[in-house]
Parts: sequence; C-alpha cells; structure tokens
Amino acid sequence: MPTLIAHPTGNYRFLPGIAPYSCGVVADPGFEVVHVALQQPRDWFDGFEFVERFLQRQARPRAALCAMELRSPSPFTMQGFIEFNREYCAVLESWGVFVEGQNPIARTNVAPVGWNSNAPQLVGFSFVRPNPELARPTWIVAGAGELREGTLVDDGIIRRGETSGDAIFEKARYVVQVMCARLAGLGGSWSEVSRVSAYTIHSLDRVLAELLLGEMPAVARSGVRWLYSRPPVIDIEFEMDLQGVVTEWLV
Repeated sequence: MPTLIAHPTGNYRFLPGIAPYSCGVVADPGFEVVHVALQQPRDWFDGFEFVERFLQRQARPRAALCAMELRSPSPFTMQGFIEFNREYCAVLESWGVFVEGQNPIARTNVAPVGWNSNAPQLVGFSFVRPNPELARPTWIVAGAGELREGTLVDDGIIRRGETSGDAIFEKARYVVQVMCARLAGLGGSWSEVSRVSAYTIHSLDRVLAELLLGEMPAVARSGVRWLYSRPPVIDIEFEMDLQGVVTEWLV
C-alpha cells in the first residue's frame, strides 16, 4: 500500500491511486471530513459548479474537496471509462487541486439499475473543514471493484466474464482485501466506520454470511448499505466503499 501524501492546502492526506482517483482520504488533526448528499442529482460537470458554490458558502477553498460520488446511466466499456475520466480529471486539474501531478480526490462511480440520466451525475461529495474538538480521525475509502489495484485494463478484472456463485464470492473477497488494505493505509479502524456500502446486482447472502461478517467487524454493528447497481465498467460485478465520518448533510 502506498504512503499517505499530504495535501498542502486541503487539510487532509490521501492514498495515491490511479489517474482518475485516489484510494482514499483522511482529514488532518484538527479537521474533519464532512459527507454531503444531494437531494437532487446534478450532471457531473454542473455538479462541480454546485460544489464550488457550496464551498464558498462554507468559507472553504476548492482544495477542501476530497471525494466525489457519481452515478452513471449504464456501465462503460473500459475505453469509454478512460475517456470519461480524462474529461473529469481535466476539471479537477483546472481547479488546481492536484498534488505534484497526482489526483488526491477519492471517488465512487457506479451504475444503479434503473437510473434515469443521459450522463454521469453527482449525488454526493465530501469536503474538509476545521473541527479542533474532534478527537478521532475521519476518512473516506474510495470505491473499488474486482479490478487489480493500479490497473485500468480489461485483463485486470478478476475472473472476467464469470458470474457463478463461486466467481462472485472470489471477486468480493478481493474487493474486501482492497477495502481492508486501504483502511489500514489511512490509519483508520473498524470502530470508526460509519457506513459500509456494496454495489452489485448479485446476491449478498453468501458474501455477507461467509465473508463480510468475518472480515469487516463494522458489518455486525451497522450492517451493509446495498445499492442494487453495477460497477462503472462492463464485466466488473462487485464494488464497495467505506466511510468513517461523524457529520453528514443533506442539501
């Protein structure tokens, strides 16, 4: 797992990932990550304008943005996903939030079944604000599917094209390993988890009983938020993310 990198103006540290997103973020001491859910989704490009206005009202800079949540109308081909990411990253670069050429912003982007839109939409984001009284870390673990860490190629998909029960279980086991590694890399603990989310159209029965309850202690306490959804790329079948926040707003 890579070493945490400090964002010089964002008041958080991030685990480097690949070009479209980091693997996760954790607020600096004296600050907290706040999660914001949108009552009305916005097309992703317009969503950046909404986020900027929101940050201005909070007297926070663009650099305080640390995570984005997107929903797509359907999964991309791998090439289509790469092309979308170029446009998305170009906006972040224009914001000046990159750190020495690396994208610090964590992200989850999935395709819910029945989602009615013509393009990816913003449904939530997270930002960092001062909170000197908060004694615990707050963080976001970025979404990950069964695509081998550090890759963005079809051949990196675990058991690509397979959807048997055993294949889904193996995919989920890999994703859980990634979640656990990213959480450890952020210096977080399971006692700090505020939400465990799973994104798949496949049954969670076996995955929950034989995998999640044993590997993710937070699941026994607070359960799993299951969004009946496909991950953002064709042939990826199972995705998860984690949140460890104490403040959530609906706007």
